[in-house]
Amino acid sequence: MPKIPISVLVVIHTPDLQVLLLERADAPGFWQSVTGSQEPGETLAETARREVAEETGLIVALEALEDWQVQNQYEIFARWRHRYASDVTHNTEHVFGLCLSRPEAVRLSPREHLRYAWLPWAEAAERCFSWSNADAIRGLGARAG
Repeated sequence: MPKIPISVLVVIHTPDLQVLLLERADAPGFWQSVTGSQEPGETLAETARREVAEETGLIVALEALEDWQVQNQYEIFARWRHRYASDVTHNTEHVFGLCLSRPEAVRLSPREHLRYAWLPWAEAAERCFSWSNADAIRGLGARAG
């Protein structure tokens, strides 16, 4: 079944703005926050909660997720476009934040990610391969600033 071209990006961070990044298994060297496509019948918050659990092993309440009311539309990278219907070229991404009290060890899904790192927000933004992910993390810095 083709993926729905609606996704979430979840910036997981601490109060002192350490940000969790994950290195993609299908693109070593590409670092990102938790992200994933909406499934039929899910709300965006439910998608965010499911993706956090799948990609990090962290189980969080829906209320812990903050909808930043930011949407990005971008062209899907050619290397991943085969996952969508043949006429789909763009995705709409909805940004959420999740604040944890401190950096936590996470359990990665080996088919999705190779490693994780907790980084200061500015360094995390620089490491992201995706402009929308980098912008969201910079937005976190601006929110706290």
